Amino acid sequence: MKSRILLAAGVAALAFSAPGAAHDRGDCIDDACTMTALFQTAGTSGGGNAPVVAARMGAWGIDTAGMDTSVRPGADFFGYVNGGWARTTQIPADRSSFGAFATLRDLSEARVRQLVEGYRLGNPATDGDQAKVAALYRSFMDEAAVERLDAQPLQPLLAAVRAIQTREQMAEAMGRSIARPGVTLFGAGVSDDQRNPDRYALYMSQSGLGLSDREFYRDARFAPQKARYRDYVAQMLTLGGWEGAEAAADAILALETQIAEAHWTRAESRDRDRTYNPMTLAELQRDAPGFPWAAYFRAAGIERADRAVLRQNTAFPRLAQIFAETDIATLCAWQAFHTIDQSAPLLSRRFVDAQFEFRSRFLQGQPEQRERWKRGISFAEGAMGEAIGRDYVALYFPEESRTQMAALVANLRVAMRRRIENLSWMSAATKAEALAKLETFTVKIGHPETWRDYSALNVVNGDLFGNAARARAFEWDFRRARIGQPIDRAEWGMTPQTVNAYYSSVKNEIVFPAAILQPPFFDPQADPAVNYGAIGGVIGHEITHGFDDQGRKSDGNGMLRDWWTAEDAAAFEVQATRLGAQYESYTFPTLPGMHINGRVSMGENIGDLGGILVARDAYLASLNGRAAPVVGGFTGDQRFFMAWAQVWRTLWRDDALRQQIVNGPHSPGQIRAFAPLRNVDAWYEAFNVQPGDPLYIPPEERARIW
Repeated sequence: MKSRILLAAGVAALAFSAPGAAHDRGDCIDDACTMTALFQTAGTSGGGNAPVVAARMGAWGIDTAGMDTSVRPGADFFGYVNGGWARTTQIPADRSSFGAFATLRDLSEARVRQLVEGYRLGNPATDGDQAKVAALYRSFMDEAAVERLDAQPLQPLLAAVRAIQTREQMAEAMGRSIARPGVTLFGAGVSDDQRNPDRYALYMSQSGLGLSDREFYRDARFAPQKARYRDYVAQMLTLGGWEGAEAAADAILALETQIAEAHWTRAESRDRDRTYNPMTLAELQRDAPGFPWAAYFRAAGIERADRAVLRQNTAFPRLAQIFAETDIATLCAWQAFHTIDQSAPLLSRRFVDAQFEFRSRFLQGQPEQRERWKRGISFAEGAMGEAIGRDYVALYFPEESRTQMAALVANLRVAMRRRIENLSWMSAATKAEALAKLETFTVKIGHPETWRDYSALNVVNGDLFGNAARARAFEWDFRRARIGQPIDRAEWGMTPQTVNAYYSSVKNEIVFPAAILQPPFFDPQADPAVNYGAIGGVIGHEITHGFDDQGRKSDGNGMLRDWWTAEDAAAFEVQATRLGAQYESYTFPTLPGMHINGRVSMGENIGDLGGILVARDAYLASLNGRAAPVVGGFTGDQRFFMAWAQVWRTLWRDDALRQQIVNGPHSPGQIRAFAPLRNVDAWYEAFNVQPGDPLYIPPEERARIW
């Protein structure tokens, strides 16, 4: 079922999670912030041999045929701009949601497929990156070989788990799981140090759950998901040949419920003031006894780190206590299940199908599994994304797109500067700091200037499971070697073929990969109002992340410090709380009782509101005092706001929408199409939205932030 979203008033309105990946790349425009994990399914649909070209949106940038002009903009702006599209569009059977982002991801995936399938299969050790990518992809595509092997690749890993007899050995297994299938209570990664932005630091986070959030274990609304998860645990243990699978599943569910009780909430875990807690190994051993920390550090290869930054520090003692109090047999079964679960995409069909039935069909509502070639492309990109990206850029990213984007970004920076200078609620002292931060923003467009070196990655023709293991170890070795080393400021956190954008608070940079610089986001031939409303809104969104409720806590050098006066911080919080309450008021008729968490989504909601305001200012400035032309019967402002809403064309299956509401930092796309606009005075004027219209908010109740 396609989910519809209602206002509280009742009116209708229609990523490589590599080991040790940076923590600071989460401020993206869309939830698919990362590349594909080597041991997890992900990706998009597309492919074929037809010419791979981007589709333009109408004659001047808006798909007017996809509108529903019988709908009043002030009643349902998503429906007005996208209603026709929503009525006639079906979510593909191998997807749990669909929209503008997914359409571009289809395009990017099809282009990558043509590249990868054109690479010659040679000797990966001597014939360069293309031969390695070809070997990765074709080892995945050799389904007959995978079926012959069945569970054999898994058995050495499970044998190692069965051999565990002591807690020290279990801690070592947890440490090794950072770079191979398995599970740990304490995830480790390497990222830019928030209080020493010129160096990399070791970060550690709470972990250990097989469901995506603590609430699935604690909230009675998710009892069906929890019960089905227990059955899935038993099923996977049985497939892997683990004895006593049914009893082990009960014990694992009880263990993970305890772990969930110890975890911080998502809102707590995004608070940068609370999540920077450096501790030495000796301090960890003192404050979280009961866990063999030295064994864990040694097995993870991070023993040379002089400290770790704990994100959920108060959870660590309780998690260590749970570890100490849980019997070894349960810990081993827990480790075995996660080893099987994470390995499943690389095993025979019985493993793949079992995982799909639970994680995709049941949890996400996805009717059909993605074709194998799509999963194979995701696998190859997860291992060698930049090697593929280098060829992608050569074919699909014209240099003039970078030039035009640079000009747009420059215009939006000027607009943001003016907005800061004219803020009525901010003092001169805080404004000076904010302007200094804006001045130091770095902008990256299209692709890296220096590409990743994969020469040390060992890839073997025909060895799917081994290739995955070596690629994951290669990535972790690369990350952990950086602990304490100088920051590589030229590095990108996304590949060029990724349809997304992001802001890094520590590097204080905004990044726009090549693949997002296409319709409906960016079209050199489109009306300027459309480009400013679409990609301009994205640019403004990322700029605003530097000044959202968490981004504002870092200064222009990326240092986590408080540069606000107390009065200004209080004024900001008043407006942010007002905005959050608006988002929490939206209801979902097919998901009774489900609401957006305004604190979890706060940064993205502020980014959307600020992005629209800054982009519109830049658009008006680009007119140089001239009146905007009327195009297609629409004014400049109308086209600008329509372009924003068109970007957020989104349809969801109910189960996927539930997951998004619980897990995602972004509000669902249908909400993003109209919710920030309710706080923009010019939108009311452009569409004559009046008191009595369902989307109307009185001026004095609108959120005024940036």
